[in-house]
Amino acid sequence: MPDTLQPGAPVAPRPGQERFVSDIDETGLGAVDAVADESAPASMWGEAWKQLRRRPLFWIAALLILAAVALAVAPGLFTSTDPRFCELSNSLAPASAGHPFGFDKQGCDIYARTVYGARASVSVGVLTTLLVVAVGSMIGAIAGFFGGWFDALLSRITDIFFAVPFMLAAIVVMSMFKTHRSVFTVVLVLGIFGWPQIARITRGAVMAVKNDEFVIASTALGAGRWATMFRHILPNAAAPIIVTATVSLGSYIVTEATMSFLGIGLPATIVSWGADISAAQSSLRSAPGILFYPAGALALTVLGFIMMGDVVRDALDPKARK
Repeated sequence: MPDTLQPGAPVAPRPGQERFVSDIDETGLGAVDAVADESAPASMWGEAWKQLRRRPLFWIAALLILAAVALAVAPGLFTSTDPRFCELSNSLAPASAGHPFGFDKQGCDIYARTVYGARASVSVGVLTTLLVVAVGSMIGAIAGFFGGWFDALLSRITDIFFAVPFMLAAIVVMSMFKTHRSVFTVVLVLGIFGWPQIARITRGAVMAVKNDEFVIASTALGAGRWATMFRHILPNAAAPIIVTATVSLGSYIVTEATMSFLGIGLPATIVSWGADISAAQSSLRSAPGILFYPAGALALTVLGFIMMGDVVRDALDPKARK
């Protein structure tokens, strides 16, 4: 007959039913925090940075871009020669100490002109991109967020500009500024015809997120429509804008070089890769290497921005991360 249990007496577990209960001090709170941190979802930008730093293509593109920016910002650190100082006695002279690329037909130092040519090309590309993003994202955001007649009107205006060939329109308009050509003029002309692409992409991105829960919550808390658009919608629609702007920057550099090559871009007083490529045509048979240096610098710079746009697009694309 089983023993009678006394009130409050501990019950011995049967065989096979033993249980282990640890002291509360044995489970550290640090381990719990670590598990919580690991389960916390990473932000889109944090996840994108993880993807970027693992890609060798990203570091190659970053190196090319940093080199071009360094040449544009501080060309004096790379050469002490005046790129505008030319002597006919040095015409087509080969490379020598202090002049690693030799001289062109006018007796100008090719290395110095290649270094200083980065300033005009990079400046035009960066300033045009900033102008295009500012105008295009504003128009696209208004059209996508407000809809209605705003969307109809702005979309039709965007379609009209899209129907005009970008390069041809820029060349035609720049040919009208024969005596007032400058970096500002080139940037303005490229910006006038370059914003529609950003506007269309921004419109689509805004329409994709404007009905999300965080937008509805912001409106419910009393935020105005403009505040909601600038504080919540545009930051969440920035990924495709950044990708498009990065790739477009390279195309603006090429467009400026093309116009300078045709003699309707930057004035002759400004050193640019396009002007040097144009000047090298006359010496192409006797000294083909003269064309190589400015053309190579232009190609590497544009390639850097295009590769950066590609890797950033892949990093920000959830499908690519999978």
